[in-house]
Amino acid sequence: MSSKKRKVPHLEKFFQRYLRDEDSAGFIRSVSETYSEPTLQHLAVHGRRTTRRAAIMAIGYFGSYRSNVILGRALRDRDRAVRLLAENGIRTLWTNAEGENAACRVQAIAWLNFSCVFEQAHQQACELIEIAPSFAEAWNQRAIANYGMEEFSLSIYDCEETLEINPYHFLAASGMGNCYLHLQDTASALECFLQALDLNPGLEGVRSQIERVQGAQG
Repeated sequence: MSSKKRKVPHLEKFFQRYLRDEDSAGFIRSVSETYSEPTLQHLAVHGRRTTRRAAIMAIGYFGSYRSNVILGRALRDRDRAVRLLAENGIRTLWTNAEGENAACRVQAIAWLNFSCVFEQAHQQACELIEIAPSFAEAWNQRAIANYGMEEFSLSIYDCEETLEINPYHFLAASGMGNCYLHLQDTASALECFLQALDLNPGLEGVRSQIERVQGAQG
């Protein structure tokens, strides 16, 4: 008796076409016309490996902050490709959490931090936090600015606020660990690094930090 051929979901077909053609716009269009975000969330958790990859990538492209938990958990998926797609996608969700205008503003602040213009970044982050106090990424960018100005205690406070709003923010956890290292508090630093690695096991730099701190502690 011949076995029935497995029916390939449309999502997997869209994903395979994207891998072949590298047409991200076509992938986004096809998926958004066929699947709702709740359905993609379900497939990201319960689908086969290829389905999970496609669902996670789709959520990263056009999903909302409502999918933060799904991508946060996908950072620990057994499939490495899913983990990498989740890490890329979740950063986009964080940036877009409070809408297009806030996203543009926080991206400008991030560029100032990247350019080491920390005082200006701090000022703009304060203004954004005043307008959108529940925007975790605004707090995170102010934490980075405070770190750049060597205001480590203030940066820790901002990292804590970031994690209070968004408990999956592994970058805030690792940043807080670096602040504690500067304050010579290795026990607290280690705790933060372990938290970051627990959230995102793919953070090899944090793993190295943990090994150094543990080595220094003997």
